[in-house]
Amino acid sequence: MLWNKCNCFFRQWCGVWSTAPTITGLVIIFRFFGLLQFWEWAAYDAYMRMRPLESPDNRIAIVGINEEDIRAVGQPIFPDAVYAKLLKKLKAMEPKVIGLDVYRDLPVEPGHQELVEIFKSTPNIVGIEKVVGEKETEVTKAAPALAENNQAGANDLKVDSDEKIRRGYLFVTLENGENIWSFASHIVLRYLENVDISLEEIEGDKFQLGKAVIKPFEANDGGYVRADAGGYLFLLNYRGPSRYFETVSMMDILEDRVSSDWGRDKIILIGMVGQSFNDLFSTPYSSSLIRALEPMSGVEIHASLISQLISSAIDGRSMIKTWAEIYEWIWILFWSGVGAAITWKWRTGGSVSYFSIWKVVAIFVAGGVLFASTYIAFVWNWWLPVVPAFLGMIGSAVMITAYIARSAQDIRQTFGRYLTDEVVATLLESPEGLKLGGEHRKITILTSDLRGFTATSERLPPEEVVKILNFYLGYMADVITKYQGTIDEFMGDGILVLFGAPIAREDDPARAVACAIDMQLVMEPINKQIKEWGLTPLEMGIGINTGEVVVGNIGSLKRTKYGVVGSQVNLTYRIESYTTGGQILISGTTFKEVESIIEINDEKEIMPKGVKKPITIYDVGGLGGKYNLFLQKGEEIYLPLKEAISLHYVVLDGKNVGNYLLNGSLVKLSEKEAEIQGINSGGNIPPALINIKLNFLWDGKESEDVYGKVLDKKSENGNFYIRFTAKPPDVAAKLELMYKSLQS
Repeated sequence: MLWNKCNCFFRQWCGVWSTAPTITGLVIIFRFFGLLQFWEWAAYDAYMRMRPLESPDNRIAIVGINEEDIRAVGQPIFPDAVYAKLLKKLKAMEPKVIGLDVYRDLPVEPGHQELVEIFKSTPNIVGIEKVVGEKETEVTKAAPALAENNQAGANDLKVDSDEKIRRGYLFVTLENGENIWSFASHIVLRYLENVDISLEEIEGDKFQLGKAVIKPFEANDGGYVRADAGGYLFLLNYRGPSRYFETVSMMDILEDRVSSDWGRDKIILIGMVGQSFNDLFSTPYSSSLIRALEPMSGVEIHASLISQLISSAIDGRSMIKTWAEIYEWIWILFWSGVGAAITWKWRTGGSVSYFSIWKVVAIFVAGGVLFASTYIAFVWNWWLPVVPAFLGMIGSAVMITAYIARSAQDIRQTFGRYLTDEVVATLLESPEGLKLGGEHRKITILTSDLRGFTATSERLPPEEVVKILNFYLGYMADVITKYQGTIDEFMGDGILVLFGAPIAREDDPARAVACAIDMQLVMEPINKQIKEWGLTPLEMGIGINTGEVVVGNIGSLKRTKYGVVGSQVNLTYRIESYTTGGQILISGTTFKEVESIIEINDEKEIMPKGVKKPITIYDVGGLGGKYNLFLQKGEEIYLPLKEAISLHYVVLDGKNVGNYLLNGSLVKLSEKEAEIQGINSGGNIPPALINIKLNFLWDGKESEDVYGKVLDKKSENGNFYIRFTAKPPDVAAKLELMYKSLQS
């Protein structure tokens, strides 16, 4: 049973199982060729700008050299004396480290020797050198005095192909394999010496720096595709946009515009910040969808790198982390599955526009959840795939929609008009809709028939018969559709309904019984209208059976009909033939399926034609559970006639009239039933549930044919009971008048 449920589930959702992996594979291929890289970078930048700004790092301050400083000095290239004076004043403030992000590889008089002496006498000064470049002119050496004492670091910045800086160096690896600490790393290591924190290499090319574990950037981390991962890079976790660190001008220091202890215990960086200097770079904070933002100076980027490493080591601030590729693929697969599942779930319904709207709403909600979840993850410093996941979700939705549109066209061409709209919609839910053919399947079959309508229709004009049938069948079709039944065939006043074909559901038997009860209940409004038309009210009998049949398309290429074949169909018709008006009889197989919620009025063992062993049928009184439907119980009140009415009757064998005419008399009458006394039957009364045709003898004249069914009621005097199934109008009027007179 569990296997069948799982198998059914996977079959019903196979569109999702095939679509999601396919779209995921396509997205991964697009990603592999770098087609999504710029979009992923754009999403990364947007999240960086959108997330809450962190508090400024007060351990770092910048002395920014700007255009006003140039005007104050009077020349664009400052003599060494200016830097010597600046460093003296900063040194007096007792900072932890001074970072000079200015090239001083060549002497610039006056004041060169004075600057050299300051370099040699100040061990906490760190200078810069440029070590990455293909030509000698692209490389700049550090100031000799600083290089001799290992007081210089590489200030090279890693620029992505869209000219933005998202990564920083821990160290740069030269072509000869030598590792050069970056300018930021040099400063950080010197600063952390004061709190006894050092850089330790651990397994997997990782480094432990206090509370931080630094993992090297790899070529396909985050949204990068086969990126240059030379040296030791890591993703730069900016605190904020440009001007986020405390910045004063060079002249503010030289002219003592700041307090004497302004730089105490800080890291002070000196660098160019003016717009006219060739030291401005684009970062995630430098552009948005609607406007260009301020670029960031190189010294500010170094400050961001320094702040990131120090705050991670001391405060435990998280580095930006990414998933391994396999987890990113699973993430993309998940969101592709979400898009496919939503579209598959909302693909059909009674109103196309209604379900289309809800499908679009669901996709928008899912997209919102995707962006919200990845944004929240980014706030917690996790860079998860946004664009690939979104494309996977939308691509799956589009693919499912296209598949459904194509399948709908093929299925409608296959089934034409011999299935209801509801059934066609149901078929569209299943990938088996295009594969229907002859197959064995366990289904529940419902047949219904109007008692005596054939005889009644013979006395009515054709247009009246059609009007009654259309009215009656319209009500019935609505009820059957409500319970997701397949109307296989209208046979005059009879209906053949399938539950479980073309699409099987677990609750097929229960829905069939609920549908039958509702069909009987809806006879009340039907007969109300029938009476208004001045016609005899209708009564319907219903038989239900559950069993294995062959279902599929039957016919030829020119004319095809979806139908069922098998002994269980015949058995259902046999069961229905035992019903009286307003009655529902079900087989034992159906009873077992709904035993826990069904209410039974009576049960009886029968031996229908074509059945080798007797079977038990059950008279349905109602169905509980979620359906809560019950038939109205009416009690027939028999009244004895003052004078018996002679009649003769004959037993019906199927549709054939028997050969033996028997005499009897009507001795008791109720609203719908009667008690008959046999005269020359020899004590052999007709068997229960068999149909008889009888004619009353009134004033020496024989009435028109009256039909009835022998009831399973015992009489002490050997009489038998019948329920009228068809009465001509004049007979019905006489019996109704007679019964009313007996009541008075």
